[in-house]
Amino acid sequence: MIEFHLDGRSGVSPYLQIVQQVRHALRLGILREGDQLPTVKDVVAVLAINPNTVLKAYRELERDGLVSPRPGLGTFVTRTLTDTSLAAHGPLRHELARWLAKARRAGLDDESIEALFRSTVRSAAQEDIA
Repeated sequence: MIEFHLDGRSGVSPYLQIVQQVRHALRLGILREGDQLPTVKDVVAVLAINPNTVLKAYRELERDGLVSPRPGLGTFVTRTLTDTSLAAHGPLRHELARWLAKARRAGLDDESIEALFRSTVRSAAQEDIA
């Protein structure tokens, strides 16, 4: 089962962080069709947030056709976001782990690594457009 975490410094609303974490888990094959999401009560207890925040996230996922609530039972995954490229994740993850180790040896902290990664992704996307 997925365990949510919130980053208060990210600037991303808590409900959207939950949505993004579920989407990432679906994309990476961590969550599969039929898996149950944590109950609203459990998420509230762990994250100390308003239940409406969790409900809003779960409703958005439901609107996207990714989960479905079952009254009295919980919320279950109805569709994943994995594709045929999932097999390529292993070697790419290994390369990325090596790159992360190099970045840390070069003195970059997690925020700097994330900023570098995001800016590189944006630059590459802009180059693809041009």
